[in-house]
Amino acid sequence: MLIPGLTADQVTAVNMTDPLTKANQAVTDARSALNAVIYGTCCYLVWKHCANLRARPWTVLIAALAFPGFFHLILWGQTSGLALLCFTLAFLATLSKTSCKLAWNGRKSDLVANGRYLPDIASLRGIGGDVIPSFGGWSADQRGTELADSCKSVKKIAAAYEAVLTQYDVTRLDMDIEGRSLRRPGGIDRRNKALRLVERWAAAHARPLQVSYTLSASPSGLNASRIAVLRNARANGTRVDVVNIMAFDYDGAAIDMGGAAIGATEALLAQLHALWPAKTRTQLAAKVGITLMPGVDDYPRGTEETSLVDAMRVYDYAQANGFDTLSIWSIQRDQSGGTWDFSSVLSPFTGP
Repeated sequence: MLIPGLTADQVTAVNMTDPLTKANQAVTDARSALNAVIYGTCCYLVWKHCANLRARPWTVLIAALAFPGFFHLILWGQTSGLALLCFTLAFLATLSKTSCKLAWNGRKSDLVANGRYLPDIASLRGIGGDVIPSFGGWSADQRGTELADSCKSVKKIAAAYEAVLTQYDVTRLDMDIEGRSLRRPGGIDRRNKALRLVERWAAAHARPLQVSYTLSASPSGLNASRIAVLRNARANGTRVDVVNIMAFDYDGAAIDMGGAAIGATEALLAQLHALWPAKTRTQLAAKVGITLMPGVDDYPRGTEETSLVDAMRVYDYAQANGFDTLSIWSIQRDQSGGTWDFSSVLSPFTGP
């Protein structure tokens, strides 16, 4: 804040005559130097661990110098084996409770056929990134506008998935199944049957494809309704490549969020083994994803808080166990303070 009657230059001159201010400035200068070293190191690590960028070191250098926010931009999202520059685009839903037509957030103006976000995705891919479209989400699942809930034709559901794959040229589809969608057995069965058709279609066209399920968890793992979704997938012969748990919004209790995330994941591994007993722990670990929510969660009581220390613990655990995905929900939460702290902690994650 300027002192009345003084210019900004004069304020600097006046402030610098104060010994304490000089000391603070010295600390600030030291921090700036340290941040520069950290920034350069992180840019190098991004280049080193991202296959898409290793072939283009000059792209990283130019972007880092021309746009200091480059490092922060690329850290958020599903920082997984797919790429360090991977964002989940949420959510795709239908136009109504009886519709088979997909649109972003269910808005008629943002139909998949209209190519919403294509220019942004192209820009992201230009620096080695990519996106994962996510279907459903809490609002659509509650309203009945999740694709498999509203569309009663398995073939039309499959065609809608294929349209997203071809329109956006993506390699992973995420199913965010929550709330009432967990209590709709018809939708669960149609979804998995349609995904099986899409997996066959992708194989026939030599298209790489991963299917992930994002499911809420408790500190003791998935409950019966979430396990039923995966059991139905197994029964339908649907390949589930990743089970991504939401490690937050438990029950409003003030708990150790890092420990709860780790406990939930250990329980998930046991549950996955019960579903696919022929797979080893290493194979099952490669199917695991964890999503954290930075800071205070959105449970109405606001009593659960994931700290940076929690994120560090989960990062070490995920890296040591060879999990597929480590992410945060969402970019706005990490950006709100302008510091991107959680992204910085999780960014070195490399997946299995």
